[in-house]
Amino acid sequence: MSKKKYDFSPNEFVVYPAHGVGKIVSIETQEVAGFELEMFVVAFEKDKMTLRVPTHKATDVGMRALATPDVVSHAMKTLRGKAKVKKAMWSRRAQEYEQKINSGDLIAIAEVVRDLHRQDDQREQSYSERQLYEAALERLTREFAAVAGNGETEAAAEIDSVLVNRAA
Repeated sequence: MSKKKYDFSPNEFVVYPAHGVGKIVSIETQEVAGFELEMFVVAFEKDKMTLRVPTHKATDVGMRALATPDVVSHAMKTLRGKAKVKKAMWSRRAQEYEQKINSGDLIAIAEVVRDLHRQDDQREQSYSERQLYEAALERLTREFAAVAGNGETEAAAEIDSVLVNRAA
């Protein structure tokens, strides 16, 4: 079998839109419905999950490399901004937030964190608000940590400091 050029390689961190940051463990061949398919084996350590993505479909499903430092700094600028909360019904906004989180777009995820973050003096979050906020914050933290090459604790502290010190 000849060596093929892939967009991603083993031991590389990637972002899968619906699951966040994972690491390509290997590239393997599997027989599916009588066809030989090459698959990226992506491990999501935190979720104890392994995903197999056909190599020829990886970019079609939205799998991408980690964000560049420029995108990370743009996401930080987004976090510093003023929350933009629409007056639409919560169910509609929740649906939009969910779509942004699952898009895998770092800037969109930062917008969700910014919009749902509550300062100590603000009203309490509802359960569903808190769930969406925590999901977005976790995705953001994991990607920031992977890009910076440091731990999630440091990334979380950096994000928290930006959110606490932003303009009200």
